[in-house]
Amino acid sequence: MSYHQGSEGGAIPKRRRKVGSPNKDLDETMDPDMKRGQSERAESISSGFLSMKTDRSMEYPLHFKEDSLQNKGPVEVPCDICSEVQAVKFCQTCSVSYCETHIRQHYTVPKLKRHTLVDVTGDLEEKLCQHVYSPLDVFCRTDQMLICSQCAETNHKGHDTILLETKKAGRQPKSFDGDQHTTLASDDVLPPPGDIQVLLLTSDSVSLSWGPPKGLKGPQKFRVTWGCDVEPCSLGVKNVHEVEISRLNPGKKYQFNVATEGEDGSQSRCVSASLSAVPPAPDQLTVDSVDTTSAAVSWNQPPGLDQTQHHYQISYRCPGTEPHITTTSSHSITLPDLQGSTQYSVSVCTMLEDGRQSQLVSTTLTTRSCLRELLSKTGLEDHYENKLTLSSVLEINANTTSDESLTTMQSLPGAFLKKLMMANVNARSVKCMTTDQEVSNYGVDNLDNDTDSSNVINPLDLITALFLCSDGFLQQEMVQKMSMCQFAVPLLLPNCDTKENTLMLWALRDIVKKFRLSSQTSTKAFVEERIVLSDIPMVSFVRLGEISVSKSHILNKLLSNPQQYHDTFIHHDMECGDITHRISDGLVEISWYLPCGNRNIDIFTKPVSVANLRGDIRSFEKQFSFLCQTSAAVYIFTDDLKAYLNLLKSKNTKAELFLVVNSQGKSFRVDTLKQMITNGSINDQNVIVKKKKKDAEFVQTLQSSVGDIIEKSQNWLTVENMTDVARHHGILVDEDSDECQSARKRADEITRNITDTVKFKDKQLPLQGQIWKELSQLEKDRCRLRKAGDQDIEPYKSSLNKKKEELRGKQHTFDMSDAMTSFILGMSRSGPERSYFLKWMRINLDNLSPKNLSGLRNRYKDLCQYSPERKDDIKDLDKQVSDCSLGLEHFLRELGQLYEAACSLPEDSPQRKQMEQLPGLCAQMLLDGFPIELVDGDASNIPLKWISAVLTQLHTLVDSNSNILVVSVLGVQSTGKSTLLNIMFGVQFAVSSGRCTRGAFMLLIKVNKELKEELKCDFIMVIDTEGLKSPELAQLDDSYEHDNELATLVIGLSDVTIINISMENSTEMKDILQIVVHTFLRMKEVGKKPVCHFVHQNVSDMSAHDNNMRERKKLLEQLNEMTQAAARMEKKENITKFTDVTEYDPDTSSCYIPGLWHGTPPMSPVNAGYSEAVYDLKENLIQDLIKCQSNDDMTHFLKWTQSLWESVKLEKLIFSVRNSLVADAYSS
Repeated sequence: MSYHQGSEGGAIPKRRRKVGSPNKDLDETMDPDMKRGQSERAESISSGFLSMKTDRSMEYPLHFKEDSLQNKGPVEVPCDICSEVQAVKFCQTCSVSYCETHIRQHYTVPKLKRHTLVDVTGDLEEKLCQHVYSPLDVFCRTDQMLICSQCAETNHKGHDTILLETKKAGRQPKSFDGDQHTTLASDDVLPPPGDIQVLLLTSDSVSLSWGPPKGLKGPQKFRVTWGCDVEPCSLGVKNVHEVEISRLNPGKKYQFNVATEGEDGSQSRCVSASLSAVPPAPDQLTVDSVDTTSAAVSWNQPPGLDQTQHHYQISYRCPGTEPHITTTSSHSITLPDLQGSTQYSVSVCTMLEDGRQSQLVSTTLTTRSCLRELLSKTGLEDHYENKLTLSSVLEINANTTSDESLTTMQSLPGAFLKKLMMANVNARSVKCMTTDQEVSNYGVDNLDNDTDSSNVINPLDLITALFLCSDGFLQQEMVQKMSMCQFAVPLLLPNCDTKENTLMLWALRDIVKKFRLSSQTSTKAFVEERIVLSDIPMVSFVRLGEISVSKSHILNKLLSNPQQYHDTFIHHDMECGDITHRISDGLVEISWYLPCGNRNIDIFTKPVSVANLRGDIRSFEKQFSFLCQTSAAVYIFTDDLKAYLNLLKSKNTKAELFLVVNSQGKSFRVDTLKQMITNGSINDQNVIVKKKKKDAEFVQTLQSSVGDIIEKSQNWLTVENMTDVARHHGILVDEDSDECQSARKRADEITRNITDTVKFKDKQLPLQGQIWKELSQLEKDRCRLRKAGDQDIEPYKSSLNKKKEELRGKQHTFDMSDAMTSFILGMSRSGPERSYFLKWMRINLDNLSPKNLSGLRNRYKDLCQYSPERKDDIKDLDKQVSDCSLGLEHFLRELGQLYEAACSLPEDSPQRKQMEQLPGLCAQMLLDGFPIELVDGDASNIPLKWISAVLTQLHTLVDSNSNILVVSVLGVQSTGKSTLLNIMFGVQFAVSSGRCTRGAFMLLIKVNKELKEELKCDFIMVIDTEGLKSPELAQLDDSYEHDNELATLVIGLSDVTIINISMENSTEMKDILQIVVHTFLRMKEVGKKPVCHFVHQNVSDMSAHDNNMRERKKLLEQLNEMTQAAARMEKKENITKFTDVTEYDPDTSSCYIPGLWHGTPPMSPVNAGYSEAVYDLKENLIQDLIKCQSNDDMTHFLKWTQSLWESVKLEKLIFSVRNSLVADAYSS
């Protein structure tokens, strides 16, 4: 039965039918004052519940035992409000007993002062009317019930009534028929109801039930009263044993009493219950705003708590983590330090001062993508879909040589890439510097100045963002440069937006490492192999929960000698390393330890790869499982031993697991660890404890453990073989794209069956062999007529032309080979697939070179060193080395010969028309950033028709916007010329140790629009050359001529020429310098005055520039002397010094560069001084190019190349005597 407040404040019974309860009439009585009190209460609460002081579960009815809840005895009547203190007054108006404390309101509250109070006697013999609380002195025969005299005149007016005389007054009733409705006399004791049960609790109501009175038969009536610190209420019910009471005040303590009531108004002893109302729950929990790392929520205050002290408890969590709990007195809160792109459940409850809580109200929210916001702040948002490309990053722009401070987040990616492409080990230290931050950090006044975290970024986040916004080719170059700097590189790249991970196999594929095992020390042999194919064990390091040591810092020490520490992994103490990760948690980085063969230096005698998972493994189960299947061992850093035990129970792993704990950690308990070992939960051999504050001993223990794993583990997987494990765990593989797989298939078809490169070249690349070399020699003989002897010139030239036609005829007899057909098809594919194809070709061919060339090179080296007189053998070996070399340039060279051979056919020849597409393919290669061969180093010739066609097509492809400036490098072999250009411009000239540059290669770098007007060009062409006076060619008769031709051509084509000198003194370059001087002199004659820069490499002394002033002066004197000698030979007496023929300033045009590596390879990073010195050189070169007057386009460059090469072949510009000073002395 439910009772609700009526329109006039009364209690109106509401009928309802319940399962298991009869449908009986109920009545309720309440005096007018009580009605007014009830109507003055606050409106009911819409949600919440009541609590009772009990330890019983609310899932079951609560029973209130009569013995425990009511004072016994006829005299000691308890207070109906608190049930703890003896009542002293009974209010006839309220029908409630009050103790001294709770009766006070009846003396102070005006409306309560009107109530009738009587002393509590213990039996309360007076029987009162439940309507007006007057004595029951009238019996209504009509209704067969006792009533008061006032009711006889109102509710029972007109009924048959009789006035009764009570015993106390000595009166007897005038008539009484004693019918069945009065089964008990007024003096009989009524049995009390049974125990009270709570059937239902809500925030503003309670449903109670009680047992039937024992021994009472017939109709039953009960009186229910309740109250708190406000006016009590009362109601009567008939023939049911339950009631629902609503409109209770939340947060208040109520006393509920139920008594059996007789027909004459007499009541039994009460059964009582004391209930405490639980506060109502907050209303309308709303998510106001969501950011990447924070969210704001608010709610309404629940009604009824205006006068009650309360606050709110907020709990929020994401899956797999412990909840964060906080409190507030406000109606809103901002939740900080959230993870981006993550769903959180948020719950709020009301709490009272005594700790009582309401029901929880909950909602969910998903934080914004950290990735999207970070990309927006760093200016990379557009590149999430339209990826950054290598060519766009390598563009020459205003920032190329700018040293301005970084003041915005948008400038960070460009600054990082700029340094990284130059292999600068400080690349990860880029950060914004606002005006405020540039103020000194010294002094007490700066202690309160917190860094604005909105304008800084963790380097790991920056690196992750750039990898996500780069195409595969830029990723590959980034990884290559990071590896040179000994930075850890991504193995598994997370995307916090899509929750996907990618195995970065393609990005890693270009890394080639060299190392030497201790067993190879005596022979000086070494291993050189592509790192993704290296069969070496991997050990992984992860963390479980929050830990008290820096895992990454420990790993850096693990991989470093004390004398050569390097930050392989970014850690907390690095620049911006303490900034919270936003998108890089879940990243798995990898690095490698490679021995040098010296046991006094090597930490490990065998190579090992080291993986490092960022973030808690509980949040990155996929990555952790991958590492457990691919690693030889996984070292788990944790301070939570119980969590580690749970992890062991649930993990199926191939790797051996090691527990790494810190005894200095606050939560570490040695007894817990010992107990786990005793119970057999953990193998004590697989536990590593950091016992001291300092790391040295701890690191040594880790090194020893890893060393043991390397020696005994059999669970080795190459990175390439990890793909199946990755796919099994739902991890993407970057090489699985259609373009990459299709290109690989095409490249593999060409290279798969190459076992003998000599035979392959003879059969599949026949046009560039002996025929092409003979044609090249014929061209030079026709120009120089050295072998004409006494023959007439014209018949001699005619015979040479005839031989040339015969050789071309031989070329025509060869059909296009299967390999070249497939190669042309691969080059004809769309942009990305074409680039993948060329990369796969280069990778596959490079993988062949070390196998085929290592033995030949060792024999060649021995002959040159120990038997230099065996010139024929050396020459033969040189030919074998050349024949065994097979690279992408050989396929491109064959393209050139196919085209040149077709050009000798009639114009309407189908074969000629078929070849007309080839120059366009090669021109597109140049635009894509690939180098192509300008000078064939084996034939010492330029295929002019081919090069002309390629450059003409290039001019067309760029809509005639093809103005170029040319930078070239000359120097002795193995002085780091290619590396210098690669570091300076971020390009990819071949530098693998098995293959040296032969001839000359050209490569284009685009100039950004903003710098075009200043530089007056669209592209910068960079020309890399083979080493002059190389040992390979020094033993051959025409080596000196070859050097002269190459130097003359390159200097003649260049606007700026870099002369690379390996060491501080220039002795080794004397013979080279005379070539340079003579060439500059010849260029002066045709109106060109190139800029010259001398680069002195491997200069470790920082004061070398000052200390070598004397050397520079001596060098200039030598150059002047050579210039004068050359001028006399050419009868140019007005030229007396080197600066007459070239732009050269000894102070600004001489650059001293430290050695490339900092420390002992292979674990040494690139020397920061090397990168900085190369950057300074690049600045000077750009300034020199700005001053250049040349603004020729590709067609003018082409014409100049043709003219220059013809002059070289005619010996008009070359200097064939070995030393200009000797020649000058001879001629005089």
